[in-house]
Amino acid sequence: MQAIRLILCDDHRLVRAGLKRVLTDTPGIEVVAEADNGEDAVELARKHEPDVMLMDVNMPGIGGLEATRRILARHPDIKIIAVSMYVEEPWPSRLLGAGARGYISKDAAADEVVSAIRRVAQGGVYVASSVAANLAASFISGHDPKSSPFDRLSQREMQVMLMVTQGQSNQAISDALCLSPKTVSTYRYRLFEKLGVTNDVELTRMAMRYGVLDEQS
Repeated sequence: MQAIRLILCDDHRLVRAGLKRVLTDTPGIEVVAEADNGEDAVELARKHEPDVMLMDVNMPGIGGLEATRRILARHPDIKIIAVSMYVEEPWPSRLLGAGARGYISKDAAADEVVSAIRRVAQGGVYVASSVAANLAASFISGHDPKSSPFDRLSQREMQVMLMVTQGQSNQAISDALCLSPKTVSTYRYRLFEKLGVTNDVELTRMAMRYGVLDEQS
């Protein structure tokens, strides 16, 4: 049986090293490349056309969400598993809505990661139990958009928000997302208006408060 060809995408070298060690020792899985930012993930997907990609949600550059969208637009047969410390909304719905076939926590045990890879490689879907519980709770409660101000943002606004909190300039965001600087400025204004903040520092603090960003990011 042919091995599952996989790309690891995470900006933390130690995380990649740990995952690679586990997966290299797992029969039937071959790690063919590693990426530490969203742009490299897109390029490596084009170059290697793997079966599965483990995609960190919060990477530098365009990040895991935009990378997922771009990869699946060009390579719909690639199976992407989102890997994140964020198990609450809005991240699971955003990534699964973008086409990811799995969503697991960074706290997942090695055997769960392997199970997720094998299941999606075979055409299935794998969502960690903690993530599934939160998705179910959001569905049952009607997922009130007032529960988090970030739920009101569009996919593109979320992407711009992440890049702003990474300290990227309007020009850098413009180049990465293929938007004009004026359009990026408009998105930034909308973000501030929707979230009720006045500057990047307030935006970052709010994102941390609502769990959209890790406080150590």
